[in-house]
Amino acid sequence: MSTYSPVSVRLDLLTRLSASREETDRLFKILKPSVLYDRPIAERHRIVFYVGHLEAFDWNLLRGYLELDRFHPEFDRLFAFGIDPVDGNLPSDQPGDWPTITELGRYRSRIRQELDAALADADETEELVQLLNIAIEHRLMHAETLEYLFHQLPFEAKITPVSRELSSTTAVIPTMVEVPAGSVTLGLHRDSGQFGWDNEFEAHSVDVPRFSIDQRKVTNGQFFEFVKAGGYASREFWSEADWEWRTAAGIQHPAFWMQTADGFHYRGMFEEMELPMAAPVYVSHAEACAYARWIQKDLPTEAEWVRAAEGAGAPEETRQLWDAAVIGSAPSVFGVEDLFGSAWEWTSSTFAPFPGFQPHPHYPGYSANFFDGKHFVMKGGSVRTAGCMLRPTFRNWFQAHYPYVYAGFRCVTH
Repeated sequence: MSTYSPVSVRLDLLTRLSASREETDRLFKILKPSVLYDRPIAERHRIVFYVGHLEAFDWNLLRGYLELDRFHPEFDRLFAFGIDPVDGNLPSDQPGDWPTITELGRYRSRIRQELDAALADADETEELVQLLNIAIEHRLMHAETLEYLFHQLPFEAKITPVSRELSSTTAVIPTMVEVPAGSVTLGLHRDSGQFGWDNEFEAHSVDVPRFSIDQRKVTNGQFFEFVKAGGYASREFWSEADWEWRTAAGIQHPAFWMQTADGFHYRGMFEEMELPMAAPVYVSHAEACAYARWIQKDLPTEAEWVRAAEGAGAPEETRQLWDAAVIGSAPSVFGVEDLFGSAWEWTSSTFAPFPGFQPHPHYPGYSANFFDGKHFVMKGGSVRTAGCMLRPTFRNWFQAHYPYVYAGFRCVTH
């Protein structure tokens, strides 16, 4: 028997689903129509895919439960799944291979109309609550994907919002804090009543030895010292695979930096700006590891990160800034700061199932397809991560050579 309240839970989720649609609709409006068939990141789909995918995912997820008939199976398949960015595995489709925006508009509108009508009359069940949570968080994850995709477009391809808050930071003095040995719980209990993705279960305890960790994330200013010291040209700081990636791609600095005649500037969402030295640096896992070796430290394990974050809280209000910033979320009991909502944080842990893992029955490939030893866990959330996902148990993951995510890091010593 369901333990959920039909009035409070279902209506709240339907309101959140509507709000998440408004958020992604708003994001597409910052683009000029001429770039909707562009591919800002070579490893990703063209933008037009995401125009169709967000609605197709909801439809494919909810249609069967709501007993709705398909009306465009070709689009349902075409827009069903995204691409995992893999080294050297670049898509080769052309703009003409995709439907027109007019066709997509009709498809998206009909999906929303049919789903909304059916959801308004649907009975409250635990299964429906699970499905709606999946739809909401999936869309909000893709909102962040869209944002970092759009970040790589030329400034002139975007329409700057009339009102937007610029990020601001204050000087950071690099400091490490000691975290005593202790036991930490990773993940959620299945009987907790909380929504979580399959990789967040089952909760289990891990003993973590004493370690020290950076109080704040590594900043652009700190990483600039690594660049000045020739870190990108020094083979000893890179693993073999990471060095091959760096040299093959000719990478000399973070993807969010721009080299100019007078030094480095920051590639903001809407404009080039002075490099914010006190803001967290955004880098790939490979670059984070190279910096850590240079400074003779390590990246934290997932368990160490969670232990260091004990008692920390997400910011009371998610500000959804466009560019890098220190958020000032509540510190942990150990004094570790800015853990949630500033930048994702790379860990040294490969993305793997917790003991007792069970694939989600409604989305079996969500996690299991990525337990390959090539993806690394990220924790914490960025300035563009939705507030519902700023939870300690949430696990994000990417491959080591993907530099476009709003991901930073902090170091540890043992």
